[in-house]
Amino acid sequence: MATELSAALNQRGPIRTIGVIGMGYVGIPSAALFASVPGIRRAYGFQRNSPTSGYKIRMLNEGKNPLKGEEPGLDKLLADVVHKGVFHCTDDFTSIQECDAVTIAIQTPFKSPEDLIPDLTALEEGLRQAGRYLTRGTLVVLESTITPGTTCGWAREVLEEESGLLAGRDFALAHAPERVMVGRLIQNIQEHDRIVGGIDEDSTRRAIELYQPVLTKGQIIPMTATAAEVTKTAENTFRDLQIAAANQLALYCEAMGVNFYDVRTGIDSLKGDGITRAILWPGAGVGGHCLTKDTYHLERGVDVAGRTPLDYPQGHESLFVLARHVNDFMPRHTFHLVRQGLSCVGKEVSGSRIAILGFSFLPNTDDARNTPTEQFVNICQIHGAVTEIHDPWVHEYPGFSLSSDIEPVVKDADVLVLMTAHRMYYALDYDWVKRMMRPFPVLVDGRNIVDPDVIIRAGFVYEGIGRGDKNRYPRD
Repeated sequence: MATELSAALNQRGPIRTIGVIGMGYVGIPSAALFASVPGIRRAYGFQRNSPTSGYKIRMLNEGKNPLKGEEPGLDKLLADVVHKGVFHCTDDFTSIQECDAVTIAIQTPFKSPEDLIPDLTALEEGLRQAGRYLTRGTLVVLESTITPGTTCGWAREVLEEESGLLAGRDFALAHAPERVMVGRLIQNIQEHDRIVGGIDEDSTRRAIELYQPVLTKGQIIPMTATAAEVTKTAENTFRDLQIAAANQLALYCEAMGVNFYDVRTGIDSLKGDGITRAILWPGAGVGGHCLTKDTYHLERGVDVAGRTPLDYPQGHESLFVLARHVNDFMPRHTFHLVRQGLSCVGKEVSGSRIAILGFSFLPNTDDARNTPTEQFVNICQIHGAVTEIHDPWVHEYPGFSLSSDIEPVVKDADVLVLMTAHRMYYALDYDWVKRMMRPFPVLVDGRNIVDPDVIIRAGFVYEGIGRGDKNRYPRD
């Protein structure tokens, strides 16, 4: 039986005009891919013309990519869709009334790391802009990572309040979470399976119609909106848990004087029916917009979307929250290795010069959101160290001085700390680095970038995460 919504969607016809609110790491590649779909007449990118992000409007309309770092395929795709006149970026949100579908890709950070309450200010503004110009038969899709229960609850209420329309009757509403990694945005959108969850069956079908043409290898996985929210927050929570398990094991290996990477190889060698091993890599900390907060979105969802009380041992933190604590601890452990290395050569942290290589949280990108390097630098400075930071991609960040020239960063340094696995650090001439540093230099490898034996032979005191077999040199 046809519903009022299905009738509104049929009257609207096929999706031909698409709007994407939020021109960031998700919105830009999504809008460009929508614009490349045959039959799409126009894809709008909606962006506030603010002092900090308004420059994106001009760059995008010139066919230029405002995202720094390596993003294969994105530069050419943007140039093509702008040249063909299909894609246009604007701060004029009234054009939403032309759109058959509108997606919202706006960050949902925490207000502060202490209260872990999501800051929905920017998302609410995006929702209100969409609702203000919403017309009958439009599809609205939230791509932002959100607490389970948000789409069917708060987001729906905001859209209905602004539009005067009813979700599920006058317009379709769905959640289709982004599943991308900076550095391979286009590939991820096209090749990863797409989770699509509508507030009803008509909304789900319309959202599938929107995303299906963009996929090359990926498949559509339909479900409810709340299940889609749980899927997104849970998959990031599980990855965070896997990283925490590797970090915890690395700490054990250091304490017992063994090589984590030997242990990892040994564990991974056991294969067969019913045997699953998914040991990731330890490191100096977990950063980014997703893994650092999605555990808490998932936890909060039990209250927001919960239908029955949670049955769980009272007074105990969840396994997921414990994993978060382990990963949050790793920058502090990296500092412990710095202090341990300096003690080998009779130096104190206070007054030492620490050269830090890498500020972004991901290799070969400028994405420094929630970077663990920020916490590490703050710890070093609290203990009286002088810090210098090099990054080839991140040129500025509030409250920090960054250099794209490595020489002044490493010159006269007591400690070199590898915080990000940028490609250039693998090829760095560490003999030259040693000559630039002060006598008896210390190298702390937070990302398993260098060969400890090579570094030790070059004359460094080596300290590495998970390298209990080498971190004792030269104390024994």
